Amino acid sequence: MVKEKLFTPDPTSVGKLDLEKLFFAITEIPRIYDFHLAAYAQSMVAQHFIVATAGHVDHGKSALVKALTGTDPDRLPEEKSRGITIDLGFAHLELPLSSPADDDMTMASIGLVDVPGHEDFVKNMVAGVGSIDLALLVIAADDGWMPQTEEHFQILEYLGVSQAVIALTKVDLIGDQKAEVIAKVREQLCGSAFETAPIVGTSVITGEGLEPLKSALARVLARVKPSPDIGKPRLPIDRVFTLRGIGTVVTGTLNGGTLRRNQGVVLQPSGRLARVRNLQSHNSDADHIGPGTRAALNLPDLGSSTDDDTAARRGEVVTVEDLGNPCDTISVLLVKSARLRGLKQTGTAAHPLKDGLLVRMHHGSRNVPARVLLLDPHPLVPGGSVVAQLRFKQPVFVLGGDRFILRDGGQQFTIAGGTVLDADARRERFRSPEERAFLEQRSVAPLNLGVWITTQLQHDHAVDRSRLLMKTNYAAVEISRMVDLLVAREKAVAAGEWLVDAEWWREAREKAAGAIHAANRENPEKGGLELAELRVQLGSISPMPAIFDMLLASLCAGEFVQLGTAVSHRSHRPALPMKLQAAGATVRAKLAAKPLEPPARIELAPDLLSQQALRFLIETGEAMEISGELVMQSISYEHARAEIIKFLRAHGPATAGDVRQHLKTNRRVIIPLLEKLDREGITRREGDLRTAR
Repeated sequence: MVKEKLFTPDPTSVGKLDLEKLFFAITEIPRIYDFHLAAYAQSMVAQHFIVATAGHVDHGKSALVKALTGTDPDRLPEEKSRGITIDLGFAHLELPLSSPADDDMTMASIGLVDVPGHEDFVKNMVAGVGSIDLALLVIAADDGWMPQTEEHFQILEYLGVSQAVIALTKVDLIGDQKAEVIAKVREQLCGSAFETAPIVGTSVITGEGLEPLKSALARVLARVKPSPDIGKPRLPIDRVFTLRGIGTVVTGTLNGGTLRRNQGVVLQPSGRLARVRNLQSHNSDADHIGPGTRAALNLPDLGSSTDDDTAARRGEVVTVEDLGNPCDTISVLLVKSARLRGLKQTGTAAHPLKDGLLVRMHHGSRNVPARVLLLDPHPLVPGGSVVAQLRFKQPVFVLGGDRFILRDGGQQFTIAGGTVLDADARRERFRSPEERAFLEQRSVAPLNLGVWITTQLQHDHAVDRSRLLMKTNYAAVEISRMVDLLVAREKAVAAGEWLVDAEWWREAREKAAGAIHAANRENPEKGGLELAELRVQLGSISPMPAIFDMLLASLCAGEFVQLGTAVSHRSHRPALPMKLQAAGATVRAKLAAKPLEPPARIELAPDLLSQQALRFLIETGEAMEISGELVMQSISYEHARAEIIKFLRAHGPATAGDVRQHLKTNRRVIIPLLEKLDREGITRREGDLRTAR
């Protein structure tokens, strides 16, 4: 009832509320205050962020999360009994990003992911920090920088996390040494992306620093751009359970796009289809959820039992079908932290990563075994980077530009981090010169969209524009803008629905033009280069018929012309080769002697050379084949056809004899000539009479 009076007053009483009582109720009654703040937050613009803890075991990560949010992230009985975090825990926190006096007050809706700090559960830690906006690095003031602090720190750097707040816990245990401890922590951060990160001393026992810590989180998040919607939603599953009457529910952190109620989705890498019947974010139902949000999806089409082949499983990714298929090989850029050079470690973390090493790749909420093949024989040492391939026995689903972690096969040490350069790599081409150039160019600027597009075009030569970089972390609108820029700079050629590498296109046109010129020169008797032969000579273009057709159209729009199944230069005029010139002259003379009464074919070309010469004249259009036994000069045929049409239109239906007398020719010529005109639809025969159509 109090809530109704506070927030749904009678319209007639508006302005009559006792402000002192209202202030007292809001500030002195926590239950009402919480309700007021929640309702007020819902009326504001909310930006969604994911914040994950990181740090050594027993440094107070879970206790700090509980103190900040009121939610205990440790939910498993074993976690309660052992007093350590084993699996991921989750909580929710709302913080104002701007002053209440601002006209458009913005709230940060924070999904807090609590990760385990024990070395045995680092694999679970990696699953929790794969898609975060900010790291809450927790360091106990009485312990300082510890081994898992360092490993977690390196993992954050490998994954490209650039924003952090440092929570110095248990400051109630160190007396007046806080400044000295903070200085030591700052020294560890020196030279990293977190070197200027705020360090806040806290104590969950005394409550010291909790509000300053919230303020520090808000200040840093205010500088962070919310997770972008690139139209490529992916939700790595970190929990699966069943609710009676509802069915399978999966949870995870959504990134890359939006999911909606009743939307069709696919689970990768299994490829199973499902439907999102309902969805929630922070225990509230929603019609849709965007990137940077902790979410629970109800997928009733799937099972949850591990014995069920249709069951959803942790490590799978809920996504959409348009993003392509999983693969068993990816090309990557691997990096090894330079910090390992200064650490006294006997484990494999500091050892060089050698070719052929068996590792486990951690990506999203999944980790799978992989074999590392290095592009060059030199091993990866601390502070270095190499191009490599990861080969899997089971398929994985990644996008170009994704970050990942490599740990040793026994999952004891984090040994490297990496970025995906090609999410659909081919094993047989890995060390080829073309593949080497492609990967090395891309590895120089692995986050540059222009480099990704130009290297893809150089690699594939031509790409369907609608599918260009579909399997990457770039939005379609970003890709389109960059394509337009590259076309304007003549780095790419837009040809219908295709985008073609400009240099390759120029080389293909030059090669095609050279082949046509050579054919005209070497075979002057032919009408041009056969298209089938041109395809063969172009080689790389032959598997792309659409590109070949566009190349041919481009050639014929300029100095070349297509004649039937051949193409030639517009200035090319077929000429008889030397050995046929004498025979050709004889055939021409016989045809010209009596244009409308040429000799029979056997008399016209009695030997092989004259037959070859006659075939040339027919193919080049100088002579016309009337029937198997009759050949005329093309010019004579055109004259005869015109005269016949003129005669029939002037005199009406006529017999073959009437037409023969008009042309002053013989029956051997007029019958096949009229039959040809009948076949071509120029004349129509009705009994013994013919009329012009």
